[in-house]
Amino acid sequence: MSRLLSDLGADLPLLAAPLTGGPSTPELVTAAARAGGLGFLAGGYKTAQALAGQIHSTRAEGVPFGVNLFVPNPVPVSDEAYRRYARSVQAEADRYGLTLPPEPIEDDDHWSDKIDLLTSAPVPWVSFTFGIPDRALVSALRRAGSTVLQSVTSADEARRAAASGVDAVIVQAPAAGGHSATLTPDRPLAPVRLSDLVASVRSAVALPVIATGGIATATDVTAALRAGAEAAMVGTVLLRTHESGASAPHKAALVDPAFATTTVTRAFTGRPARALRNHFTDRFDALAPAGYPALHHLTGPLRKAATAAGHTRLVHLWAGTGHREARAESAADTFERLAGRM
Repeated sequence: MSRLLSDLGADLPLLAAPLTGGPSTPELVTAAARAGGLGFLAGGYKTAQALAGQIHSTRAEGVPFGVNLFVPNPVPVSDEAYRRYARSVQAEADRYGLTLPPEPIEDDDHWSDKIDLLTSAPVPWVSFTFGIPDRALVSALRRAGSTVLQSVTSADEARRAAASGVDAVIVQAPAAGGHSATLTPDRPLAPVRLSDLVASVRSAVALPVIATGGIATATDVTAALRAGAEAAMVGTVLLRTHESGASAPHKAALVDPAFATTTVTRAFTGRPARALRNHFTDRFDALAPAGYPALHHLTGPLRKAATAAGHTRLVHLWAGTGHREARAESAADTFERLAGRM
């Protein structure tokens, strides 16, 4: 076990990824720690006050944990491109009586408030995605007692992360479910195997590596560790666990034969993200411009209404390539399987 994890009392090289939008509950994060690993709360798409509540609940359980934040890295979209896409998507929203935002909405996801929270009330680990915070902020978090990690998708991004002073990198392959951590979301994701990506990053920087993306079995975990990672981070395989806050339609879709494949799409949010292929991805991916967070706010009301109605054809069903391995069981049992103990 590497010192990166052993200093927190972890005895399994397994981490529960931050799953934004509801799945990463304090219960799931706590279960990951009690199983011998570590879990992350997802700070994206919530206010600092809401995040503080989850931190308080997790801290009360007496377990180590991390918090993940989205670094502001907007992808501008022209008003014309936005309106054109909005008109197309509005046809689906009409069935729910919704009027989607007519103009682009841009925000920074309450960035400053969340940074103030984490520097004033430090947590053991803080990770960043979508962008790299400046060196002064990384130093402030480290002085406060947090270990700082940066998500990267290439050796070049890893070099930039190392220059910011982070303690470790989370190396994400394109097989991962949900949003890619890429720093250049307006460009296509390069196809690369996780083991090759880990090797490339390890050659580029002298930082501990955590591997993620498509890890869903004990064999996958072993392969990541043999490639040089100090731990494996899993997300999709935890979505159906008892402690997950994923919606019932999302959990069901992961094992529904009607959803046989995944696809990388920007149709839902304007950033590349891997999801189960459905009507929405088929209909709108080719039409969607790059534009984050504007497209996230555009489609958000539609996705929420469709989820409430159980209409999975229109929902962002985030899923990695190993989604069929997700089981309805306790998170502890999932960790046991991934550790090769079951």
